[in-house]
Amino acid sequence: MDFSPSPARGASLVLIVDDVPDNLAMLHDALDAAGYIVLVATSGEAALARAAQARPDIVLLDALMPGMDGFEVARRLKADAQTAQIPIVFMTGLTETEHLIAALAAGGVDYVTKPIKPAEVLARMGVHLGTARRAQAQQQQAVQARSALDAFGYASLTVRVADGRVLWQTPLARELLRRHLGIEGLRAMLPDDITAWIQRQQPTLALQPEPPRWTFNHGHGPVVLRLHPPSPEADEGELLLVMREESDLAARETLRLAFGITAKEAEVLYWLAQGKINRDIADIVGSSPATVKKHLERIFAKLGVETRTAAAAMAMARLPG
Repeated sequence: MDFSPSPARGASLVLIVDDVPDNLAMLHDALDAAGYIVLVATSGEAALARAAQARPDIVLLDALMPGMDGFEVARRLKADAQTAQIPIVFMTGLTETEHLIAALAAGGVDYVTKPIKPAEVLARMGVHLGTARRAQAQQQQAVQARSALDAFGYASLTVRVADGRVLWQTPLARELLRRHLGIEGLRAMLPDDITAWIQRQQPTLALQPEPPRWTFNHGHGPVVLRLHPPSPEADEGELLLVMREESDLAARETLRLAFGITAKEAEVLYWLAQGKINRDIADIVGSSPATVKKHLERIFAKLGVETRTAAAAMAMARLPG
């Protein structure tokens, strides 16, 4: 039996946890024949180590084992952010209601009773793997959408309505929170006035035609906040907050990130998009018109355009608002 297989592309990785070798062998053969990549563990400690290392797609977990039992293994997997999303199917010879409830309470999504019937295990696994894949796809889409906000000069964060605690944030949001509000890190608390505004907006958020807007300026330029309904994977009581600096600096940074150009090129492109001629841009950025012309030549090449009008149009399309 191979304890360290190399997963084939597209194959689901299954971790079987059981202290009885005969059970492991039977299930291993059935899953292997069905096209799964199989890992095994014979103790709770080994199961945790293998799950952390391999990140299986699903875990088949014996409820009763010497030492650390399956209930404790499940609780520890669910307590670790790296393994919390892995579906767990318990394998148990216990049929009393209290034991089945304990299995589900520990984090299991399902259970099968012993003696194990491989066909039943395969059917139940198929259901839960499909559900996990859909949830993962939704989460990836949400992450991609939030990353796109960052690229366009926006910063997004998930906030708990009850107390204004920051639960998730993009890198740009982290930078804006630090620079404008003096707070950083997850679990940080938003100022009371912003939290109170969020709490006032929540009851009618779904009825408002446009996202509610709040602007503040703590001495580093104006920042606009917009409140949105939560993303699909967010828990109840959480909302999405999008931040944007209203300043030339933020706009230039947006262009730099969007087009992969240097900070100076982004500054020149920004003023080009504002309709400035080379002489005016040179005065603004502190360069000569000839230097500005060289910057523009490199900008045109990077953007794949040939004219000032085309470059300006691309820049304006990327600038928020």
